[in-house]
Amino acid sequence: VFLSYSIAITEDDPRWLGAWWIGFLLCWLFAWSLIIPFLCFPKHLPGTAKIHSERTCQTHQEKHSSLKHTEENFGTSWKDFPGALKNLMGNAVFMCLVISTSSEALITTGFATFLPKFIENQFGLSSSFAATLAGAVLIPGAALGQILGGILVSKLKMTCKNSMKFALLTSLVAFALSFVFVYANCENEPFAGVSELYNGTGKLGNLTAPCNSNCNCLRSYYYPVCGGDGIQYFSPCFAGCKNYISKRHLKVYYNCSCIAKNTEMTPTLANFDLEAKAGKCENRCTKLPIFLGILFATIIFTFMAGTPITVSILRCVHHRQRSLALGIQFMLLRLLGTIPGPIIFGLTIDSTCILWDINECGARGACWIYNNIKMAHMLVAISVTCKTITIFFNGFAVFLYKPPPLDTDASFENQNPVVSTVSVECDLSNIGHEG
Repeated sequence: VFLSYSIAITEDDPRWLGAWWIGFLLCWLFAWSLIIPFLCFPKHLPGTAKIHSERTCQTHQEKHSSLKHTEENFGTSWKDFPGALKNLMGNAVFMCLVISTSSEALITTGFATFLPKFIENQFGLSSSFAATLAGAVLIPGAALGQILGGILVSKLKMTCKNSMKFALLTSLVAFALSFVFVYANCENEPFAGVSELYNGTGKLGNLTAPCNSNCNCLRSYYYPVCGGDGIQYFSPCFAGCKNYISKRHLKVYYNCSCIAKNTEMTPTLANFDLEAKAGKCENRCTKLPIFLGILFATIIFTFMAGTPITVSILRCVHHRQRSLALGIQFMLLRLLGTIPGPIIFGLTIDSTCILWDINECGARGACWIYNNIKMAHMLVAISVTCKTITIFFNGFAVFLYKPPPLDTDASFENQNPVVSTVSVECDLSNIGHEG
């Protein structure tokens, strides 16, 4: 037996989610559509042998390192895995670059998850519009940064060390721009029972006051209304409103006992909107355009380091270990960055909550109101900490990196089955000038 029932939730209700699944469906279709063009690529692109034959050997050389894993068949057996793993873990430059990318991944995934919530609370926007603005800034900024980073590395023909220096420079610029969150600390609008008294009655920290004590309001039903006095209320019930009318899909409440009234106001329909209307009060903070502009630049410089770092990782390890190096990088990036990132950001943002949802059983639920100033400062603290780690390890990688000495045999670098018939040697003249 199937029971059908309807839920009285409309689009202006803060619990309204809408068709959230459409975006996932479109992304799924787009991802699968890319399989067809990828299947059309050959196993090896034309001209690969010639490109490899002209490439400069830039593998990082440790003082204590010996190229003992240079046999032609090394890496073809599972028995070689411990040795290859030990070799990579002992590559100080590689590990520094991995840690720096993990630190960047922590803040990028954290902001990608919670940036809409930050914009919504700081600037008093709806959840849907805040998410739209966040996506309009994050996605184009990340794409543009990746493309610019790749173009500059390619056009300037950067060496391995210069690529790391370029990544260090972009990280420094992004570090300076990340203080935009301090600039965007808009103060909370007046909220009855939280930051403002009920027309001079009640006390802060308690939503119940003498004007609504007989209404039996539910703390679990959050439906904000903006009073004519410029103060926001938790719900029409907590504002003491007894009646409402709908005007152009917007509910207007009147006969509200908790809202200060003008003694000269007459109870006519024209004055009903002076009582309260559904939704949050309009935020008077005008910093949103500047904030989005600086944030867009921050994202561009943050992602500009992505391609140079990946290129540097591929160049600072031996050719036969490049696939394993990328695998280790992404494994540590997930463990140290993308997985803990949203968790850390979520706990940090929750620590700035000043009004929690309390259900009928007294259990705490989601947060309704945050301390905007504290939230901005906490996010800046996370950003500065992670950016400092990124800059330190990028700089340490530049300091530690040493190109192959002039008498180094480059046979390991050139044992590629695709170009096995081509005699390849390191361009030692170029190596001498690198760094």
